[in-house]
Amino acid sequence: MIGIEEYRNIVSDLMDELPEEFFRDLSGGVIVSEASALADYAVRNDVYLMGEYLVYSGIRQIVLFKGSFDRVYPLADADEAKRILRGVLRHEFRHHLESLGGVHNSSSLEAEDARKKAAYLARFRRQEKESRIRRKKEE
Repeated sequence: MIGIEEYRNIVSDLMDELPEEFFRDLSGGVIVSEASALADYAVRNDVYLMGEYLVYSGIRQIVLFKGSFDRVYPLADADEAKRILRGVLRHEFRHHLESLGGVHNSSSLEAEDARKKAAYLARFRRQEKESRIRRKKEE
């Protein structure tokens, strides 16, 4: 497991890879939180947020959750962490850029995330239904 300082250094290096324009109007910056964060739809506390793009009170901010990273990737070394965090950071920046551009259509990342959430919930409902059927057969 990488430490918090190494995590922060990796995030800083990854931010240096991005064009300056990406940071326009990101008034709250990129924050590293040591907390873990569960998705609000996680039925069995099994979906952790690696990052989140927030817009509140006129502030735009990206939060990366080190605690979630540690729970999902406890054995990640620095190279693997960098690869994973590059994807997470760019995902959150895409939310930021689409938000700035007013993109809210079916090809947006927001819509893609909603489809993934719906697929997760559908799998859960299907598993629950199959479990009820098995229990009923066993009775």
